[in-house]
Amino acid sequence: MNFTIDDNYNCPSEYIEKKIAKEIEVSELFKLQPAERFVKIKNALKEIVNKEKILIGDKELSKIIKEIYENTFEFGPISSLMRDDKVTEIMLNNWDDIYVEIDGLIKKTNIKFKSSQHVRNLIEKILSPLGLRADESMPMVDARLENGSRINIVLSPVSLNESIVTIRKFKKNILEIDDLIELGTLSKEIAYFIKACVQARLNIILSGATSTGKTTFLNILSNFISPLERVVTIEETLELNLNLDHVVRLESRPPNLEGKGEITIRDLIRNSLRMRPDRIIVGEIRGVEAIDVLQAMNTGHDGSMTTVHANSPVDMISRLETMLLMSGVNLNPSSARRIISSSIDLIIHLERQSDGQRALSCLSEIITPEESIGLNTILEIKDIYTFQKEKSKNNLSYTGYIPGFMNKIKKRSADFAFGNF
Repeated sequence: MNFTIDDNYNCPSEYIEKKIAKEIEVSELFKLQPAERFVKIKNALKEIVNKEKILIGDKELSKIIKEIYENTFEFGPISSLMRDDKVTEIMLNNWDDIYVEIDGLIKKTNIKFKSSQHVRNLIEKILSPLGLRADESMPMVDARLENGSRINIVLSPVSLNESIVTIRKFKKNILEIDDLIELGTLSKEIAYFIKACVQARLNIILSGATSTGKTTFLNILSNFISPLERVVTIEETLELNLNLDHVVRLESRPPNLEGKGEITIRDLIRNSLRMRPDRIIVGEIRGVEAIDVLQAMNTGHDGSMTTVHANSPVDMISRLETMLLMSGVNLNPSSARRIISSSIDLIIHLERQSDGQRALSCLSEIITPEESIGLNTILEIKDIYTFQKEKSKNNLSYTGYIPGFMNKIKKRSADFAFGNF
């Protein structure tokens, strides 16, 4: 591996970087500890400065050491953002146009790369160890970094800019339900109800728009699963980090350069049925795999969970119906609705508020009125808890509706007290 430095340099720092690329064998640095790497780079820099009699201050020299280290062993100019736990998303719209998400709000940074080529060097450095590449023949790439973060890359000509990079950072500290209660996101009453639903092995779908916390909440729900159960997770890019002992994690695979070897979410779901799962958790359904997920929920794999992008529970039902009709199975709209109704017990919908904070919007049940069962099945959404604008915290209130799945909860969760509604 070599440092990639532009041939045209207009200042001492660029000249020094060019020289050090020739003086140090970078492959040897990878064998050293971070502190030892710094010392090695620093000594080489000082030697070049003294030998070439370059006039440069200690502050500038320290900056060059930092840049070389970050470009070689980390993520270049955005390394500090990758280390900052407050930053949840990093968005490179161009080499000199970088935004971050902090506490749910998007902010522009002053950080810049040197050029578009500098960004392309970082992309190549990230993708090479993963056996992937991004170029004109494959201008869109989705991958998982070593630390669990997810990276999406879009190159020209698909993008008007040279390179667009979006990094969804991996959360090191997984929240628990008590954290949400302390933050005011949930009341103890609602947390108690959700816990009972998970332990009673209800089939649960989390819906919400992009970046509303669906995956985070799915991780929190997993804390209520019995350690005696075998859980199989299925994702396009591994993001779930379940706090359980017996978890089998499966990840889909895109086709290779010859267009072969693809393993889809649908393939993994079908295979998981032969792996003796107590529960199947699918990170997200967005296409024809919906039929396999709902059939698994409806054929003995109670307690399964997944997420769907949707603006409301009603929109989520419409999306699921569309996915089922596109699955290639001979279904009519009425049959698709019956599958949805019989498969899903609880909908947990999340939204992003105006201040950027993520919050629960409603907990709902899908019902099918008896008079509509038949050739023209109709689905209705019944809210159990719903958002109350006048409340600043614990903003979900019980609507008075008693869900039909209460019998399942009473049967499977003997310690659940109905009076807590």
